[in-house]
Amino acid sequence: MKRMIIQYTVKPERAAENQQYVEKVFEELRRNSPAGLRYATFTQPDKRTFMHLVSVEVEDGDNPLTQSDSFKAFQAGIKERCEVQPVVTHLSVVGSYHFFD
Repeated sequence: MKRMIIQYTVKPERAAENQQYVEKVFEELRRNSPAGLRYATFTQPDKRTFMHLVSVEVEDGDNPLTQSDSFKAFQAGIKERCEVQPVVTHLSVVGSYHFFD
């Protein structure tokens, strides 16, 4: 299993665009229901700092999210949208209460 959090801050004029990309990813995930993926996206109060929490729970470790066309579109322009580039932090669970089950 892989668990990670990705955080970045988009440019003020690109925040709504970024949110639209994220919403399209979730629409596709709801349609296709890929197995072995838990995924959530949050914003901080500034509405420009995004945090993505990802849990990949498949045997081979391949992230089903990367197969999504809408996620590929989201990633295609992320560097240009960002004021602070994405930082990926890999996580190890110490404890959890109904978070991953």
